[in-house]
Amino acid sequence: MKRILAVTLLGLSLIMTACSEESIEKESEDDFPPTMAGIIEVNGKQYDIATGNYKWERNEGMETQVIATDAASPYQIADDFKAILIGQSETIHINVEAEPTITVYLWDENGRQKKVSVSNNHIKAPENAGKYVFEVLAEWSNGEVSYTFVVEIK
Repeated sequence: MKRILAVTLLGLSLIMTACSEESIEKESEDDFPPTMAGIIEVNGKQYDIATGNYKWERNEGMETQVIATDAASPYQIADDFKAILIGQSETIHINVEAEPTITVYLWDENGRQKKVSVSNNHIKAPENAGKYVFEVLAEWSNGEVSYTFVVEIK
């Protein structure tokens, strides 16, 4: 009798574990679109960067689901972003979750002005004093996100 009870309890616990794992997998699959955090780091201090447009795709059987947003431009986002005060030619480390390929652009009121050289997710701040708006375009195999940050060179 004890043996039957032990086998029954063991069987129930295995079934409950399998159901729990399936539930966890389902929750992570339902986390669509994913949220990919981004920060920059200058002189050991971390700063949040603002998320703008994004586009994500996923395949479900024979269908492809696509979610895309149309946010303000990086220059418009910069109006509400507090500039990060840094020195001339400081190194800025860009860290975005899940290690995407990144491209960085400088912006002004007329749009993207120039592509910034990126090396191992690091860029150099401009040499001249002033306020600079940067867009980080992060790309994964199934999506992309635009991030914005503003620096002010002393």
